[in-house]
Amino acid sequence: MPTSGNASILAIDLGTSAVKLAAVTTRGKILGGEVEPLELHLLPDGGAEQDPESWWSAIVRGTRRMLDKGVVSASDIIGINVSSQWSGTIAVDETGKPLRPAMTWMDSRGEPHVRRVAHGFMPVEGYGLARLRAWVRLTGGAPTLSGKDPLGHILYLQSEHPELYRRTYKFLEPKDWLNLRLSGRLASSYDTITLHWVTDNRDLSRITYDAGLLKMTGLPREKLPDLVPAASVLGPLQPEAARSLGLSDKVQVVSGAPDILAAAVGSGAVRDHETHLCIGTSSWMSCHLPYKKTDIFHQMGTLPSALPGRYLLTNEQESAGICLSFLKDNILFGHEGLAPSGTGPESQESVDLYKVLEREAERIPAGSDRLIFMPWLNGERSPVDDQRLRGGFFNQSLKTTRGHMVRAVLEGVIYNSRWLFTYVEKFVGRRLDSIRIIGGGARSKLWCQITADILDRRIHQVDEPVLANARGAAFQAAVALGHLTVDEIPSLVPIANTFEPNPQNRGLYDELFGEFLNLYKSNKAIFARLNRARSA
Repeated sequence: MPTSGNASILAIDLGTSAVKLAAVTTRGKILGGEVEPLELHLLPDGGAEQDPESWWSAIVRGTRRMLDKGVVSASDIIGINVSSQWSGTIAVDETGKPLRPAMTWMDSRGEPHVRRVAHGFMPVEGYGLARLRAWVRLTGGAPTLSGKDPLGHILYLQSEHPELYRRTYKFLEPKDWLNLRLSGRLASSYDTITLHWVTDNRDLSRITYDAGLLKMTGLPREKLPDLVPAASVLGPLQPEAARSLGLSDKVQVVSGAPDILAAAVGSGAVRDHETHLCIGTSSWMSCHLPYKKTDIFHQMGTLPSALPGRYLLTNEQESAGICLSFLKDNILFGHEGLAPSGTGPESQESVDLYKVLEREAERIPAGSDRLIFMPWLNGERSPVDDQRLRGGFFNQSLKTTRGHMVRAVLEGVIYNSRWLFTYVEKFVGRRLDSIRIIGGGARSKLWCQITADILDRRIHQVDEPVLANARGAAFQAAVALGHLTVDEIPSLVPIANTFEPNPQNRGLYDELFGEFLNLYKSNKAIFARLNRARSA
């Protein structure tokens, strides 16, 4: 066992667009990391799939490269822990081999099947009253009617691929499949299993599958994994995984956490009511709370946290940073390999296009000359659950430039965050004066300032915000292995910059936020008509 000064965690952050790996000491110091891109396959019927084996291959490549660079010594690694995209489903056989591609959190093919299960007497927001009461009372929430939860995925396979469903031994979340590869143990944790909506979450020390909910949803207990508490040690790396990664088979595998829950820990906001905002591929705004509560009308509630015995307010907005990457890759530059205007003979590969775009957006005044971007490129989850919403620019003119479009995207994502924030503050029953910001979007000082201005709140930019999930996974592992206490975490997460709201922009952003809400209200019926056939 290495000395405490060298003891480190291999933190794996499985996202949608990439897997990030980091070597992090048990005191939260990030020694270095690697990134491996991942492919996402979007299908015309609402499907969104990835190859689980590509996740594992990327993890092996990244880990090997990090060790070869000397970022950390293999002998200093004492634990390995996974933070991963949540609400995905992998159907596996008895050997743990995937029987089909993973259905990710963006996959909506289960919508009609969830609506069928949720429907009942005296409908409320699409749910039968008795069913809704059972879900809220026991779980703290209810399945999204968009079909993007594991419940929707499993019901889809059950109804439309019955032979594959019959051959499936277990349905696993992405994190739990990776843990199976790492430890050989087939299990899920209290914090991860909740989006199946079949567990009784009232006693955080003993979360169990509920027979009534299993019967109500039609999910068979035998096709679901056994449960362990959050921050559990699953056991050592199995020899095959250890050889692949170049690590000792004495390295301990910890149960891990979904991305939202790991990010809450990695942001340092672990005290009750301390809030963090993530601007990654998707976006969320969360805080730990000392009670169980649900807002079914705006798709948020308290679910078991990555920290034992704690609840976390959870919600998610479908599209955030992906809006900017979509604009860059599919509208502004495409895939032709051409350099942006003004960069001469350089190729895209030699230019950080995000910095180019940010410089152009910085020249545009607050409010983007009243150009408004709607970020619902793949529907929305919270504060409205509507997969038929779509995005776009509104109020474009002949004077609109590339810089206007970029700034409008940055602002539109935060208008959406403000929409969610209004309900978050109502949920917690108090004003939240400051927010920690993490995720890829938090690297941009411009985006951080826009966030402070539109939310009218102090924004703390967490140091190395892209690695917040990895840092959270490392903290969780350090707690599980007895190297750290939860109370120590806030002091171990440095703040890089603090952004105060600019009062000169408040009136303009209040006005434009109001129009942003009006765009949703005026166009939601049009979106429903245009996208009904495609989503059905």
